[in-house]
Amino acid sequence: MSEYSTMTEPPLRIMSLHALLYCERLFYLEEVEEIRVANTAVYAGRRLHNERLPLDDETPEMRSFEVGSESWGLIGKVDAVRRRDGAWVAYEHKRGRCRRGEAGEVLAWPSDRIQAVAYAVLIEEELGEAVREARVRYHAENVTAILPVDDAARADLRTAISRARELRQSTIRPAVHPNEHVCIRCSLAPVCLPEEERLVALDAPVPDPQDATSDPEKSPPRLFPSNRERHTLHVTTHKAYISRSSESLVVKTDEGDQRVPIEQIDAIVIHGYGQITTQAIQLCTARNVAVQWITAGGRFSAGLSASPGRVQQRIRQYQALTKPEVRLELTRRTVQAKVESQLRYLLRGTRGPGASRDAAQLSIDRLRDSLSKIPAAESLDSLRGLEGIAAKSYFEALPSLLIDSLPESMRPTGRSKHPPRDRFNCLLSFGYGQLFALVHRTLLEVGLEPAFGYFHQPRTASPPLVSDVMEIFRVPLVDMSIVASVNRKQWNPDEDFAVTQNSVWLTDSGRKKAISIFEQRLGESYKHPFTGQSLAYSRMVELEVRLLEKEWSGAPGLFAQLRMR
Repeated sequence: MSEYSTMTEPPLRIMSLHALLYCERLFYLEEVEEIRVANTAVYAGRRLHNERLPLDDETPEMRSFEVGSESWGLIGKVDAVRRRDGAWVAYEHKRGRCRRGEAGEVLAWPSDRIQAVAYAVLIEEELGEAVREARVRYHAENVTAILPVDDAARADLRTAISRARELRQSTIRPAVHPNEHVCIRCSLAPVCLPEEERLVALDAPVPDPQDATSDPEKSPPRLFPSNRERHTLHVTTHKAYISRSSESLVVKTDEGDQRVPIEQIDAIVIHGYGQITTQAIQLCTARNVAVQWITAGGRFSAGLSASPGRVQQRIRQYQALTKPEVRLELTRRTVQAKVESQLRYLLRGTRGPGASRDAAQLSIDRLRDSLSKIPAAESLDSLRGLEGIAAKSYFEALPSLLIDSLPESMRPTGRSKHPPRDRFNCLLSFGYGQLFALVHRTLLEVGLEPAFGYFHQPRTASPPLVSDVMEIFRVPLVDMSIVASVNRKQWNPDEDFAVTQNSVWLTDSGRKKAISIFEQRLGESYKHPFTGQSLAYSRMVELEVRLLEKEWSGAPGLFAQLRMR
């Protein structure tokens, strides 16, 4: 029995050894934290393995089967085996190009080599016959690398297995790969964010794309997607019925049926009393599509996500956020980002001809005073007090950003929340509900626990971490778009609002209009002040959540740098 046999550890996937030799952080993210993302390259590789391709011109047949070994502690599915000259040969298919030696000879990449050797030793054990050779077929060039399965290859395999088991026991993510070119084709680059960590490590200035003197060849690669790849499906009809048809969702309403392919959706948000079948929910969970329920008034009710437990991620989160100094620093940065955005928005909106700077000046002075005291605040309570003073001053000045010709019915009378008592506050509350749902599903997608925050207290059913993160985005994603829409007179005071004695709610037409404005804002781009990359706001929210996780995962100091210009 080999030293790798164990009764307590599950076997290693042979594919994980390929990831290990490619990048140790990739191995850790996939095998320890169970984060796996399928990009176009991954899907193309799957299609290649599903095709019954010939091994080469002389060997047209192919066999594929599961292999496993308790002695090696490995399991996997070999692409193919072929008997050549009386001996078995293991084959592995790769869609890319081979490695070349100094004389141009065909060589296998180290990660491909260890994978093929692992299959060979398991086939040897499975069949009870010696396997002295493995081959890797590179389809981009139609060439084959031949690998001896000798003592040196077996020793390298043992070393790789030992390192894999060592990383499995670790609670610390390995460092970013030193070679940035390795990250370019990695499916987990948007999760790992290697270029952001390299900027911190090098203390490098952010390259300005508008600067003609900057050298684009020296700029770090942008591996985080700038735009949304999928879109949110909002279901606003109360009698809507969502079902599944093959790989699509069917939304049935009185107006007819709408069929939406699942690959086009990143989340379903059900407003009011729409229904969804178990089969549709199962499709969503299988495709990592969040399902959320929001009340007719716009308050977040519940959310469902297929994100795995990701125990190591949440252990690190718990450990970090139980430290008072970590909570204080994150709160300080969050409050500073929020108050600074509020101040800048008021300053920008009250300058120029026809602006009402005088009416907002007292609030602006109070915001500046609160902002100046934030760096010296020594407790969470102090920061909460400063944030409260700033918020009160900000909402007192917000009406000064509205145009003079606006109907009186669209002007706010102070800040009212539960329930909103005027049309303007109704729009704000509904917008904040949309933002809450977005941050909630983003936290779950990234793998963080929404119930464990650093600023807000867990006094209600509202998850504190959602409330913490959304503070950064209230002004750019909700306040600015609502004020702009009101000033453009996009709202009909009678048709878009339902007014009762003590509250104001959106009608069906108003709800659809508010959702459209919010989604349009998410599609607009803004340059992140740290990375220098222009991102759609929907991606900006995801980036900030991932940067938050880096506060306790080896690259602190990146979170909450977003500011309004």
